[in-house]
Amino acid sequence: MIDRRLPSISAWVDAYRDALIPVLPGTLADLHQFRDIEERTGSVDAHTLSEAFSHDPLMTLDVLKRVARHCRSSGAEPPETLVGAIVMLGIGPFFRAYEQPVSILDWLHEHPAATSGLLKVITRGRRASRFAVNFALRRQDEDALIIQEAALLHDFAEMLMWCHAPALMQQVSDQLNADHRLRSKDVQQDVLGISLDDLAIQLMQQWSLPPLLIECTDDRLAHHPRIRTTTLAVRLARHSQHGWDDPHAQAAWPDDIADVAALINLSKDATWRLIQDIDG
Repeated sequence: MIDRRLPSISAWVDAYRDALIPVLPGTLADLHQFRDIEERTGSVDAHTLSEAFSHDPLMTLDVLKRVARHCRSSGAEPPETLVGAIVMLGIGPFFRAYEQPVSILDWLHEHPAATSGLLKVITRGRRASRFAVNFALRRQDEDALIIQEAALLHDFAEMLMWCHAPALMQQVSDQLNADHRLRSKDVQQDVLGISLDDLAIQLMQQWSLPPLLIECTDDRLAHHPRIRTTTLAVRLARHSQHGWDDPHAQAAWPDDIADVAALINLSKDATWRLIQDIDG
């Protein structure tokens, strides 16, 4: 575990370049089940595995990272989606690669507060991914699945921090909970010495993840409709993570709804109804 801030963003990138990525307990159970089915019948395919694991951003990230490493060494283009990565890896090699995955519950058994913090970020990411894919489909964006995946993975650096630097992330969380007026990036800079968004971009580049996925996760490119879809979905999920009646959500609601309405070309009232349906 990392218990003190590192001296630079390069040091953080080095720390996470090959760090273990634990997975959700449900992913562990599904892996055992599908491995048994594959050994008995040989009927498991990439789409089945992708549907089972696409809810787990940590597993999704690890598969994309693993396959991108192989692509880099062979000069091939990395696949942009989880299902494409599993197809490229192959069913047999996939199961061999994940013979002994680690559950977040085992990894963080001495840090229950970190487990809770991590699960909150994952829940937020899932909500963002649902918003993102629905907004993308409303726009008839052909990259809707990549946008959905980008929203799910958007805060992966925060997830990795909870896994490997739980005490530091608890400091960040405590400060933000004590004063909702604080900006996350300012607190991250104060406690960690870096912005987690900057760390995420540098790690994705270091891992040679697909350029389109990196672009969809880069808030600095938010002028592009595809990236803006991801950014607004993440923003909406973050502002409403404590419920729509939370004062923070109430304060952000008018701007969020107006921006989403402009993106998907709906009225504000229709946009609000759509968001409630998605989040229902």
